[in-house]
Amino acid sequence: MNRQSAIDQLTRSKAELQRRFGVTRLSLFGSTARDAATDKSDVDILVAFDGPATSKRYFGV
Repeated sequence: MNRQSAIDQLTRSKAELQRRFGVTRLSLFGSTARDAATDKSDVDILVAFDGPATSKRYFGV
């Protein structure tokens, strides 16, 4: 996945994640953020919540 594809997917998903899990911010980092990902790379996303990052919220996202 390239950088722009990842950003587009996060942008499309953010409203639903806010509603369901209280997500306040999604930040891309790592090789995908640098647009240096390969087909073996994962996508690293930092997620901030409007309250405690409980396991239900964390794994729900």
